[in-house]
Amino acid sequence: MSKLKPRNEYEKTNAFRFFQWLSGVKDPYIDNVEMHVQTEKVVPEATIIERMNEAQMCRDKVYDTEHNKLVQLFHKVYINMAVLFCIALVGLLLLTVSYLPPTGNPANPANNTVAERYIEDGLAETGALNIVSGMILTYRAFDTFGETNVLFIATCCVMILLMIDDELLKKQEVKNDRRFEPKNDIILQGIAFILCPIIFIFGIYIILNGHLSPGGGFSGGAIMGAGLILYVCSFGFKKTQQFFNEHVYKVAKITALCMYGLIGTYFYMTGANGIENHIPLGIAGHILSSGIILPINICVGLEVACTMYAFYALFRRGGL
Repeated sequence: MSKLKPRNEYEKTNAFRFFQWLSGVKDPYIDNVEMHVQTEKVVPEATIIERMNEAQMCRDKVYDTEHNKLVQLFHKVYINMAVLFCIALVGLLLLTVSYLPPTGNPANPANNTVAERYIEDGLAETGALNIVSGMILTYRAFDTFGETNVLFIATCCVMILLMIDDELLKKQEVKNDRRFEPKNDIILQGIAFILCPIIFIFGIYIILNGHLSPGGGFSGGAIMGAGLILYVCSFGFKKTQQFFNEHVYKVAKITALCMYGLIGTYFYMTGANGIENHIPLGIAGHILSSGIILPINICVGLEVACTMYAFYALFRRGGL
């Protein structure tokens, strides 16, 4: 490249360049600048194919179970251990069954004093006409509390796995909100408009009358959860969130579990230490009766209803 003379002040102006371009004179400074363009190193196609073949050979070697001695040994050990475990389990079950008392023996568990206590003294001690509710929510209230905790933990685990960030969820709904629920389905909305209030009222009735008739928190909560699912399928998540959003869900679920724990703890402590229980049993047959059974039924019903709706919402759209 030849050495160029430095420009004077006039030659640096745009007017000078314009008139040069107009007269067709080529600017000597254009196209005389050395440009160093960095280009990516082109890998030959043969090298790429060779690397792909090496990767494929490695994969074939790893997954070639027919010639992999370690994999074959593990497979044999796995089969033998599985067979031995099944044999041991069957033997243990047969041994346990052999120790069961014969049918009709007065000492059988079905004829012992525990069942007799439930039937004969259950009404006086629990105040519940429904013996089953009186048994599982007073005599075995600790077991039922464990089951309620299982529902709470299961919902938390599903949230951890499927919960989507609110901002990402809103972006997805803006792009394509029809994939979450049907839109303007007149038949479904008309049916839900009639059935949803009936379902909710019936679920509340089952919960509040669990100590008087068959039902209780589990069955009533399942009915209310089904009503929520029907409503959200018919009218959409946005309308459902007007009265049942994530905040309401958290308050209802956590409050129900904590209330159950507090009531149960008081009941366990008084019973275990022979202290007088100040929760009145009321008059058997009245709605406000049965001591701790009615409030526990309400707590369990809220827990089950929230769990059913949460599972549906998380699997459907990744959020409440």
